Amino acid sequence: MNYAVIFDMDGVLVDSYHAHFQSWRSSALRLGLDMTEEQFAKTFGRTSRDIIHFLWPGRFTDQQAAEFDNAKEADYRDVLRKSFPEMRGAGALIAQLHQAGFRLAIGSSGPPENVEVVRQCIPNGNLFDATVNGSEVKHGKPDPQVFLLAAKKLGIDPPNCAVIEDAIFGIEAARRANMTAIALTGTAPREELAKRAHRVVDSLTQLSPRVISDLIASNQ
Repeated sequence: MNYAVIFDMDGVLVDSYHAHFQSWRSSALRLGLDMTEEQFAKTFGRTSRDIIHFLWPGRFTDQQAAEFDNAKEADYRDVLRKSFPEMRGAGALIAQLHQAGFRLAIGSSGPPENVEVVRQCIPNGNLFDATVNGSEVKHGKPDPQVFLLAAKKLGIDPPNCAVIEDAIFGIEAARRANMTAIALTGTAPREELAKRAHRVVDSLTQLSPRVISDLIASNQ
């Protein structure tokens, strides 16, 4: 039977916390602004536009906020290109799954340019069969659209797919897509992930083709 694994991007393939903070600081400084790590931590996971209007209310028009957002994302991609912060075990797991015959996809709500940079920079990123980015979906997680579209691109029925996610909304989206939900700790509290996920792991090195195929089979 053909199985698939759909990887979330930030916090699963990319240890993106410091890369995002660095890009926020550099883009804000160009405008004479500052962002503390405390401010960043409180807003991490929200969209860039939301963060801009939350931290600097009334400071930017929608057009100016869009330009700020675009500059910030360009800075972020530059950080990734210079020193890619791979999550431990990500590239190795991609290779193992590909060798075992799994179909592989990235399912992210991020911009298409970010997804492409990650695919290019992560070890064995060429082995992904498909990607889905935020421009391709109308509804963000916890809506299951991003994962359902990934499964459609891969040609795999949703019950034969596993999703690896670090966020509560992502786990909920995977469950609503009728897929096996594997939670990676680091972003959300373990106890909250455990309430929703089929399996919780602390590192991608704890996963293997056998572990994931057994999880998928047990949930069918």
